[in-house]
Amino acid sequence: MQRKGKLVIWPVHIDGTKSRSQGRIISKKDSIPSPELDEIKRAAEMLGLNPEIEPDKAYPRSWEVSGRVLVDDKGSKSAIARKIANNIKKLREEKK
Repeated sequence: MQRKGKLVIWPVHIDGTKSRSQGRIISKKDSIPSPELDEIKRAAEMLGLNPEIEPDKAYPRSWEVSGRVLVDDKGSKSAIARKIANNIKKLREEKK
């Protein structure tokens, strides 16, 4: 059940290896390959979106158990997904 004031971000929403028909909601150039739940959570924390991980959830379009992250609803889903993907890019650059 969806919680009020929260948006669901599935890893597939920002995954550059997936197509739009598979669930990606941002452009290829803004997306990142194979995002992980912990990366999404850390990126959402950087944006002050109070993320909550639900690791046992399956994406409805594919029924693949990938987990999901609930974040505060502070704008459009695609804009928030784009910001999260950009923050993950920064986090991955710092790791190098």
